[in-house]
Amino acid sequence: MNFEFTEEQLMIQQTAREFAESEIAPTSVERDKESKFPAELVKKLGELGFMGMMVSPQYDGAGLDTVSYVLAMIEISKVDASLGVIMSVNNSLVCYGLEKWGSDLIKEKYLKPLARGEKLGAFALSEPEAGSDATKQNTSAHKEGNHWVINGMKNWITNGSSADYYLVVTQTDKEKAHHGITTFLVEKGTPGFGHGVKEDKLGIRSSDTCSLTFENCQVPEENIIWEVGKGFNFAMNTLNGGRIGIASQAVGIAEGCLDAATKYAKTRKAFGTEISNHQAIQFKLADMSTKVEAAKLLTLQAAALKDAGKKYVKESAMAKLYSSKIAVECALEAIQIHGGYGYVREYLVERYLRDAKITEIYEGTSEIQRIIIARELLKD
Repeated sequence: MNFEFTEEQLMIQQTAREFAESEIAPTSVERDKESKFPAELVKKLGELGFMGMMVSPQYDGAGLDTVSYVLAMIEISKVDASLGVIMSVNNSLVCYGLEKWGSDLIKEKYLKPLARGEKLGAFALSEPEAGSDATKQNTSAHKEGNHWVINGMKNWITNGSSADYYLVVTQTDKEKAHHGITTFLVEKGTPGFGHGVKEDKLGIRSSDTCSLTFENCQVPEENIIWEVGKGFNFAMNTLNGGRIGIASQAVGIAEGCLDAATKYAKTRKAFGTEISNHQAIQFKLADMSTKVEAAKLLTLQAAALKDAGKKYVKESAMAKLYSSKIAVECALEAIQIHGGYGYVREYLVERYLRDAKITEIYEGTSEIQRIIIARELLKD
């Protein structure tokens, strides 16, 4: 097993790190407080090629591998997990799905501007009554002439009010259950399509999340992704890769916690010496570092398998399950090391905790990841 990164991968990592520190960090606190969407930063990420990292140059993407994507996601999320999830959704859920299962027309018309970062995408699967059980889609679509008419509602949609293109999973034949689910690409501004107010969230507050509404929303037949009845397969296969993105986000949060806690421990004094000299603090830092490295290796393993064209379903679920868990644990320990200062906004680690929790919930809860892992194990 080769643990060495290529020169290109290291360059991507360094570029992401420098951009995060110089461009993202200065406004992260303000945007978190005000729940302000980072439109200008998203545009700059697009200019760097970070919004379509794994898309082929044929469709105006950067043509990079998944390992490079993981390294960039970690660096961005270490500074601002909100920007990390915006980047993750566009790359992992939207661009990946369109390149793999979209028609030539879809790729030319929609994928290219998404990959260039000129347009932003959203993935609409969850509903008020369909979260972990994605087979229970109530948003429906029926055919009228050359169009399909969508009615229903979607919940918890990342990039919900800021996206230009939405991948909307609908029920097109209830009698066929999950074999009767179809995915459509819906453009912002389509008559009958709207969104609710932004959710007032615990964490990742700079990323906008809202509900979507569809009232007799007409979508042309050519905007079907893959084919009629393949929507559930599309969603599940796309989420397999999406979990690598969220695992990377969680690793970034955990690394940020470790960096902040280490820095603070070296300067804060108690009982006549820096607290980094106390064994109780050293043990915490040692455990945090070990967990971060384990999570990173799990995530890179899933990415490497995906790049090699091998099965990575179990590995991506493991990466997301463990990385999200240690993100929360490292955030709690970072706050503990900071003591009272860790509980106030000034020292930032309280934001890491608020941001970390969602990684155990979206793109498949930790409970769902365990089900996926167990099913894959029992197949053997």
